[in-house]
Amino acid sequence: MGAVKTKRMPRAVREQQMLDAAVRTFGQRGYMAASMDEIAELAGVSKPLVYLYLNSKEDLFTACIRREASALTEAVRAGVRTEEPADRQLWDGLRAFFTHTAQNPDAWSVLHLQARTHGEPFAAEVAAMREEIVAFVTRLIAVAAREAHRDPDLPEAEVAGLAEALVGAAESLAAWANATPGVSARQTAATLMNFAWAGLGNLMEGRPWSPPGHAHEVSG
Repeated sequence: MGAVKTKRMPRAVREQQMLDAAVRTFGQRGYMAASMDEIAELAGVSKPLVYLYLNSKEDLFTACIRREASALTEAVRAGVRTEEPADRQLWDGLRAFFTHTAQNPDAWSVLHLQARTHGEPFAAEVAAMREEIVAFVTRLIAVAAREAHRDPDLPEAEVAGLAEALVGAAESLAAWANATPGVSARQTAATLMNFAWAGLGNLMEGRPWSPPGHAHEVSG
């Protein structure tokens, strides 16, 4: 009876089960240590069927990266209401980001750790996702500068650098939060907002931090 159910299950559903099993295995054991036998067993299918659907371990890992990257960026986009002020959009986006990474720790391990440490083409897949999120944050910072009416022409290079710094902090915080019991997505988002937005708010209103003068640096 089990074999009949397997044959009648739609290919798309069966493939998602394989990807679920692969994300869990790659996320917990790492790309190198994960075996196709283990993934097939967890998915409840034969190893030849995994190869039939997804060709190779490399292709399977790439499919996992693409699916999880798409799910993360979609979660962030869905969490943001563009009619809200820029700070509220960033807050909602961060909450969506940290909620998703907390609910899918194996997927975040695949994206943040495994894919980045095993070279091309895996790293390139994650880089494309990251570029999309950085572009989203860059737009928010530019909108915030216009809304502040104090510095509507913040230099593009500075905006880009701020966005990179914010996304990098979010990535590190997500890894930390997933490894730290009792830390909620809301707490993590608030931590980053308190760290970043207070400074961004001062910058938008024409009160940027400046390095001390040369004389002070020498004496200090």
